[in-house]
Amino acid sequence: MPQPYSTLHVTVADGIAGIVLDNPPVNVISATMMAELRSVLGEFRDDRSVRVIVFSSANPEFFLAHVDMHILDEEDLLHELTAATPHGVNVFQAVGELLRSQPQPIIVKLAGKARGGGAEFVAAADMVFAATETAGIGQIESLMGIVPAGGGTQYLLERVGRNRALEIVLTGDLYDATTAAAYGWINRAVPAAELDTFVDRVARDIAGLADGVALRVKEIFSPGVPVEGYEREEKAWSALIAGPAALPLMSRALEHGAQTPEGEADLEHLMRSVRAGQREIVAERPSSMV
Repeated sequence: MPQPYSTLHVTVADGIAGIVLDNPPVNVISATMMAELRSVLGEFRDDRSVRVIVFSSANPEFFLAHVDMHILDEEDLLHELTAATPHGVNVFQAVGELLRSQPQPIIVKLAGKARGGGAEFVAAADMVFAATETAGIGQIESLMGIVPAGGGTQYLLERVGRNRALEIVLTGDLYDATTAAAYGWINRAVPAAELDTFVDRVARDIAGLADGVALRVKEIFSPGVPVEGYEREEKAWSALIAGPAALPLMSRALEHGAQTPEGEADLEHLMRSVRAGQREIVAERPSSMV
């Protein structure tokens, strides 16, 4: 099929649509990627020849790093996306709703890291299989001075329960695939050398079911839209992003290597270091300036 996308590579064969996420250098979620995801999933929505959709990454180290910290540079497109979002969800929550409401079952093949909005994307998918040795997933937003605002809090409640959701969001830690599977965050951890074969087998088995079965099964298990939870998420995020900590933290993180392969390799350490440096600067100010 034609490739009108700059951040996605799309193939369709034997009832399986493969969507490879590709936004170098670290696969951040840009407004362009969100628009292209909306477009391609819209194309597949009524295409009954597509029975299952598999997402993977062109970058073996990063599935989706997080939302682009430069996303406001795409202000016009972001406004267009916001205007087109369904009532009761914000532009980031709308990405998760795209996946959750898509008629076809959606599988994520997680070989690398998924943080922030990337972790929300993973949790919004129907099934997730991750490489034991190399995959990682984390809601890093608290280390950025904000909270998840793309549905992550609601998906975590569904998948892991309140106590573990609190742990995940408040620590901002990166979780390995084995722990994520034990928590119920993902379906299972699979040895990295076997991940491609395993996901291919699952996708082929789903695509090979009798006509209509996969679509009906997803319809049975389709979750409701957590409107009240989305509203709480948006309200908390809006208050924090407008506060004194978040934007300076992100700006300093970019200065110290966020959104580069080196900085994203251990983003949690980078963010904690930036936060510690920010606290030291505040502590050194004369009291009249605090």
